[in-house]
Amino acid sequence: MRLLKLVPDNTNIGFVRLRYWAFGLTLLLTIAAAGLVAVRGLNLGVDFVGGVMIEASFKQPPVLDQLREEVDRLEVGEASLQQFGAANVVSIRLPMPTSTDEGATNRLVRTVQADLSKRYPGVTFNRAETVSGKVSGELIRNGMLAVFLAVFGIAVFSWLRYEWEFGISTFVAIGHDLLVTLGFFALTQLEFDLNIVAAVLTIIGYSINDKIVIDDRIRENMRKYRQMDMRALIDLSVNETLPRTVMTSLTIILALGAMLIFGGPVLRGFTAAMMLGVVVGTYSSIYVSSSLLITLGLKPQPFAVKNAPKGPTSSAERVR
Repeated sequence: MRLLKLVPDNTNIGFVRLRYWAFGLTLLLTIAAAGLVAVRGLNLGVDFVGGVMIEASFKQPPVLDQLREEVDRLEVGEASLQQFGAANVVSIRLPMPTSTDEGATNRLVRTVQADLSKRYPGVTFNRAETVSGKVSGELIRNGMLAVFLAVFGIAVFSWLRYEWEFGISTFVAIGHDLLVTLGFFALTQLEFDLNIVAAVLTIIGYSINDKIVIDDRIRENMRKYRQMDMRALIDLSVNETLPRTVMTSLTIILALGAMLIFGGPVLRGFTAAMMLGVVVGTYSSIYVSSSLLITLGLKPQPFAVKNAPKGPTSSAERVR
């Protein structure tokens, strides 16, 4: 039985010659993502902004403006509505009640649910979550700290494990993957909560795993082919690891595709972030991180000749 080969053995793609196009595309995506985050912002979930979130499923998709007016008439605070997954599923976010009574939040939830049940027969409530402002502030700080430490720690590891050029290229590639993911959530306005933070950390882990494999092969070939041109060496290294990269990315995307289709709205944001991260991480590992090593001046180290004799020591050397 013949083995399935997605990438032929004699594949020789010139990735390095496209590096300037890749750098331009990377810069464009990074600027666009940063602009989207700055202008549109992220649709932060209750985990980060605090408050009460009620997820309601209606028999028919409601008119959001009308639904907002009905909730506002209850005088429970300014409501923020968003369709969550399907058109008939709406996420209703409300500020925390001003009362310090422990039962105030439960009364608020019951009030909203009772009113909507009366106005929309057949409505069901999937979940109701509450996060205080103090807890949400701690979650934002801890989430940002976790992402920053992950990126910084991985860059330092690459620096110490290889050379400083590898550390900088790692930092640039992972920073690009992170910004593009944030830009995607700013563009789509999918809810950004702790599940997405977990997805971002997973994306960072996948991206660095793919990059370390390529960096290891580059480092190995630098010792093996010390006189080879760096462009040809990087192309050789990337092509040698390409079958593994393609197979890994494809199998992960197939698994995530099943989660996206059958996982329901709760996992939709997490799965979308992961699928985007796999694609972007693979691209940055192949086109950005590896080619950036040339721009940073990485070169194979020639053999060091120690205690070399000043004159020929053999008849063969004298003939040459």
